[in-house]
Amino acid sequence: MNVISNILYWISTGLLVPVIVLLIFFFVRALLMVGAYFGQWSRARKGSARLAAVVKELDKGDKGAALAALPAKALTPAEAYARRIFEAEGNEAKLNLLLNDFELESEREVATSKTLTKMGPILGLMGTLIPMGPALVGLAQGDIASMAYNMQVAFATTVVGLTVSAIGFLTQQSLERRARADLARLEYIADTLCNTASATTKNSAL
Repeated sequence: MNVISNILYWISTGLLVPVIVLLIFFFVRALLMVGAYFGQWSRARKGSARLAAVVKELDKGDKGAALAALPAKALTPAEAYARRIFEAEGNEAKLNLLLNDFELESEREVATSKTLTKMGPILGLMGTLIPMGPALVGLAQGDIASMAYNMQVAFATTVVGLTVSAIGFLTQQSLERRARADLARLEYIADTLCNTASATTKNSAL
């Protein structure tokens, strides 16, 4: 039994360095994502406003003005898909494919935030528990300096892990909310174009 316990102890202590390295990597990744997020936020807000203008013009029945509300060069994925939806007018299968592709692309955009949200607490907890073993050993041997060092590592990894998770959670919520709003507008545009094309076909048949 002691052999098994020693093997588990060696394995757990051997994981401390990889855990710390991964925590540092995810922390740097989280900081970079925050910088990129604020850069994208302004473009995304303007893109959402232009999609809202497209929806407003379609409500008026002016398809030409709706298409003109989109910039010639799309600044956001939602605007690019909106233009492709206009090009696929009347092709319901193509429209459904475009909507599914946009949804998948939105999920890929949120994937990094989801990873940070989940991996932050996992690595933080591992980084907390692994040094606790050596800290208890140091306490039992009266080595206060060793215990203090290991406790410092444990608390530091906890804080870093929670920081990574918090950044991931906040950006995930914002990105998912924006993606849902853009998807709803794209679905409305696609449905409106389908209904217009169907009405035109029926009138031509009459």
